[in-house]
Amino acid sequence: MNGAESLLKTAVASGIEVCFANPGTTEMPFVAAFDSTPGLHAVLCLFEGVCTGAADGYARMAGKPALTLLHLGPGLANGLANLHNARRAHTPIVNIVGDQTTWHLSADAPLTSDIVSLASPVSGWVRSNKSAEELASDTAEAIRAAMTYPGQVATLIVPHDNQYNPCAGITPSLRQPTAPTVNEQAVLRAAALLRRERATALFLGGRALSERGLIAAARIAALSGCKLVCETFSARQERGAGLPRVERLPYFPEQAMSVLSQFRAIVLAGAKAPVSFFGYPGIPSFLTSPYQSVESLASPAEDAETALEALALSLGVPAAAGERLPLAPPPKPTGPLTLESFAAAIASVQPEGAIIMDEGNTSSAAYFQYSATAPRHSYLNLTGGAIGQGMPAATGAALACRDRRVISIEADGSAMYTLQSLWTQAREGLNVTTLLCANNSYRVLGVEMMRAGIKQAGAQAQSMIDLSNPKIDWVQMSQSVGVPAVRVDAADLLVRELERALSSQGPRLVEVAL
Repeated sequence: MNGAESLLKTAVASGIEVCFANPGTTEMPFVAAFDSTPGLHAVLCLFEGVCTGAADGYARMAGKPALTLLHLGPGLANGLANLHNARRAHTPIVNIVGDQTTWHLSADAPLTSDIVSLASPVSGWVRSNKSAEELASDTAEAIRAAMTYPGQVATLIVPHDNQYNPCAGITPSLRQPTAPTVNEQAVLRAAALLRRERATALFLGGRALSERGLIAAARIAALSGCKLVCETFSARQERGAGLPRVERLPYFPEQAMSVLSQFRAIVLAGAKAPVSFFGYPGIPSFLTSPYQSVESLASPAEDAETALEALALSLGVPAAAGERLPLAPPPKPTGPLTLESFAAAIASVQPEGAIIMDEGNTSSAAYFQYSATAPRHSYLNLTGGAIGQGMPAATGAALACRDRRVISIEADGSAMYTLQSLWTQAREGLNVTTLLCANNSYRVLGVEMMRAGIKQAGAQAQSMIDLSNPKIDWVQMSQSVGVPAVRVDAADLLVRELERALSSQGPRLVEVAL
């Protein structure tokens, strides 16, 4: 057995099933080792940002890490944006990054780089492997590190010769770390605050947005009268019929402060205190007021689900208490395509158990409201703000849950970052329906120009946010990589094509003229 085989077999022994790969010369022993590693599915991605984004979407739905296989420092660098998103989502990912042969490092060949420095900002754990004999144990420790609650990115750097040198065998799966215990004093302080104040909010994030967390939050709201509000961009949120209504904090800080200003007190569960996405003149970084009482029940690194249940118990709330939304999807829209009819079309036809990956940006803002009473679904979002996450994450989610339908709501500007995802979806036969929102612009930047007081942008400034010269033909683009596609310009046509795609096998793309 060589080092590469010991790494992959150790990963399988630890429950790893998928590796998203874009290998190069220094990873050839790994490529060969896949043939002798049953139980590990290698998924080729044509860009490293697809590898890392797919690993993120996979782990959010599977609850365990996938591997990525990346080529040296530049390959890792190509995947950093989606590793940034994964870090913000607390997603468990194990990156395997090849490095130069140990005796060749001093030659400073063209692809040699400081991989540790590249990996460190997005990784909670980084290690450079020293020998083939240590590779199995390094792998087991990387997997355990990735699964440290609530999840993190772990990066293992493996020199080429350590991959092909012989070694003794594999390392059994290590015991996974448990979630931190609930802070009983935090539970008592939150209970006292909710009893004392009437105008209160329970601000939910992270694991608090699971079914278990939401049911506990609904119980708390039933007794205390607090309002349920969630972070703007969540890694995964369970939504739809049978769960409580949760208001999403608006993106722009003025609107977010307006929502939060109605509360005298805010309890944080699985979330940090909300901050503005950017620093704007005259607007504070933190969106809560110094005059509000803010209490942390559980940080993102703590067990928010158990903490919410403990809070409900402390308040004496019956287990069956709390709001449960009925199944009442909106009617199927007809007529012109607007942002509202676009959102209603999706919510009106999405099936039970759908996975929604939303990177529609300015085009999909209305979807959250329209889908509140749709059939139960999992909602994934852009956590770190680095666009180009949507299509890769949808790809990974579809591999994690082959029995569920994935709807990828994707902005055209963001899609151009990682459109290679479509090729992987076709190659793997994944049931992903991509709704490509084609407004032929970086519309959010147009909004930001107005917010910045730029009322009369010149031709050159306008060209920096315009995607219509040349205009992107998404139907041809999609078909060229094996994904059937159509274009729609009316709400009833969108409903028809979405229903057709959701009843078909394999990926589909619908270009939506907005």
